[in-house]
Amino acid sequence: MGRFQYWMNVSLDLRIEQAPGDDGGGEWLRIDEELHRELNARARKLAGLIHGRVIYETMEEFWPKARDDASLPDFLREYGEIWTSAPKVLVSRTRREADHGTLIIGGDDAIEQLATLRAETSGTLDVGGATLATQLLRAGLLDELLLFTHPTILGSGRPLFDDWDRPVELDLIEQRSFTQGVTMHHYAIREGASG
Repeated sequence: MGRFQYWMNVSLDLRIEQAPGDDGGGEWLRIDEELHRELNARARKLAGLIHGRVIYETMEEFWPKARDDASLPDFLREYGEIWTSAPKVLVSRTRREADHGTLIIGGDDAIEQLATLRAETSGTLDVGGATLATQLLRAGLLDELLLFTHPTILGSGRPLFDDWDRPVELDLIEQRSFTQGVTMHHYAIREGASG
């Protein structure tokens, strides 16, 4: 059985965007070469990527072009190749087509379809997008969090999970610090702690 792992860059106050439309970006992020190489190494080991529509469209806009863009540093081109060639699932009610070997799951039974995919997969599946991660957490299907915490307090903006008001018990699996003050915390969600 696979594991769903929610990857996200967060501020110290667990915000993922300061303003609507940031789509996971912003000047508060401190993603340098060291951190990107760590992301690349982890992404290479994934069994696949599961993205909600907003994050998928953000990624598809940049990464397929980045892999062949000689003006970019090698670690960005490398991630472009990783993202483009990885098995991907787009969870969307509105998209009907996607390139780069992407499977589209949508409709009222999307979470059930993802549960089946998880059961049939060996390895870790990256979850991208707060809406999707919240739905998986509610369904008791989210297994891990991989958070890259940037040394900024945003004070407002979109939280790590949408409309979540219950405690979730976590166990720390690993942690690491990076030169720009970013810290990585990898947690397992305790069984029965969500849903």
